[in-house]
Amino acid sequence: MVVGAFPMAKLFYLGIRQVSKPLANRIKDAARRSEFFKTYICLPPAQLYHWVEMRTKMRIMGFRGTTIKPLNEEAAAELGAELLGEATIFIVGGGCLVLEYWRHQTQQRNKEEEQRAAWNALQDEVGRLALALEALQAQAQAMPSLSALEELREELQEVRGQVCNAHCTSKCQAASSKK
Repeated sequence: MVVGAFPMAKLFYLGIRQVSKPLANRIKDAARRSEFFKTYICLPPAQLYHWVEMRTKMRIMGFRGTTIKPLNEEAAAELGAELLGEATIFIVGGGCLVLEYWRHQTQQRNKEEEQRAAWNALQDEVGRLALALEALQAQAQAMPSLSALEELREELQEVRGQVCNAHCTSKCQAASSKK
């Protein structure tokens, strides 16, 4: 049984997401304790969230034009801290998704480049083989055909026969009998 490579990147992202929850809880605790954090970071988003939520609920129930009272500071700080914690988890999760997408795109791009390089190498090899084939075909056409060789052999024997008849020497007869 072949075991594939363990996806270390996915394990790393899962670890980051698991660490983000306690991190969000620490941020919430710090937001509750720090006056600056509470006043400038937690309260404005909490009041805005409360206003949008209440306005939406009022419109759904059919009440229009009613004024919405802002949350008291304690409730707004609590809601702001919760929103901040959830935003932290969301941002970490979104960051992990973006990193995973980027990693996948990089792998895909590398794979396509490898395929393109292999394709180009195959095309080069086919071109080289086509040139070699053309050269071999040209050599084959330049060579005399088998029937032409037979004709030349017959002419050679006729010439030998004529030379032998003309000189009638024993050497010529011996030479023609060897062939």
